[in-house]
Amino acid sequence: MQVLTPRIALELIAHEGLVPEAYRDVAGVWTWSVGITDASGHRVHPRYRDNPQPLEHCLAVYLWALRTQYLPPVLAAFGQHDPAEHELGAALSFHYNTGAIRRAEWLRLFLAGDRDGAREAFLNWSRPAAIVPRRKRERDLFFDGAWSGDGCCTIYEVAKPGYRPTGGRRQDVRAIITRLLQPEPQRPTVTQVPDPDPRCAAAPKRSRNWFERLFD
Repeated sequence: MQVLTPRIALELIAHEGLVPEAYRDVAGVWTWSVGITDASGHRVHPRYRDNPQPLEHCLAVYLWALRTQYLPPVLAAFGQHDPAEHELGAALSFHYNTGAIRRAEWLRLFLAGDRDGAREAFLNWSRPAAIVPRRKRERDLFFDGAWSGDGCCTIYEVAKPGYRPTGGRRQDVRAIITRLLQPEPQRPTVTQVPDPDPRCAAAPKRSRNWFERLFD
């Protein structure tokens, strides 16, 4: 079964862009990083209002959201079909944008063997009109394996007092994404911890990894 890969994460982020501090989306919902809201389980407001974060932290939380909130329902929707990397990447991007993978007719048709019908039905999810280019890229990735991301992310600033995204600069984030997706080395399991020797100085506290710091 496929898992989240750098190529998938980079493809999706190319569609979304990134904002390092909290902003209001078109519906007025406080949003941050790569389209993350409080609904993800990671508190956005007021944590990131007027508080821009380092790019690595923004991307770490984005990858956490993909893995925990979006990847499981997408994999479940495929049922017995083991998706190829390009199929999973397109479906994950679709679900990240719509939240509708479980009721998407195009996936039902694909799983039933009707590729032509599925390709046509993919564009049923094309509102508002501004989403059409993204939907076509997702369709072409799913059915033709045509990747469109180049490893770069568009990073926006926040215009105040309205807190709307503005501007936009391109930055290559391949190295950060690849590093964050590398599994941490296995540590030996400690079955028994001896009592501390009072003659020894207190041991320094262990530094927490990036995943533990997400929920500060």
